[in-house]
Amino acid sequence: MPYDLEMSLRLLLAAVLGGAVGLERELSGKPAGYRTLMLVSVGACLFTVLSDTFGSSSDPSRIAAGVVVGVGFLGGGTIWRAEGMVAGLTTAAAIWASAAIGLAVGGGEYVIGTVATAIVLVALRLPRHLGHKGND
Repeated sequence: MPYDLEMSLRLLLAAVLGGAVGLERELSGKPAGYRTLMLVSVGACLFTVLSDTFGSSSDPSRIAAGVVVGVGFLGGGTIWRAEGMVAGLTTAAAIWASAAIGLAVGGGEYVIGTVATAIVLVALRLPRHLGHKGND
């Protein structure tokens, strides 16, 4: 498969997987929804794909570390405290996980990215079925 086509497909898969996580957050009425988590996943994927194009002069783990730090800052913005409660932790974790999914897909780990997305979606939905009333 031509290189540009494969990299484009990676970006599209990252968009779909990140969008799936974002759709769950949006349907749950949370602050970071479909567009946000899709952009996080695509951005992480793009940084990973671009690090591959830089060749051996760039350490891919440095790109991943930079994404993790940047996404941590973004996720931190969704956490807030009011009236003795902390809210937004689950949304922040979903942002972080979406970035990891994008990194996996960008690195060519399609199955791992897809399985991780399924696990994230189960984790986001499972507590509701168990009657959990947490502040996410």
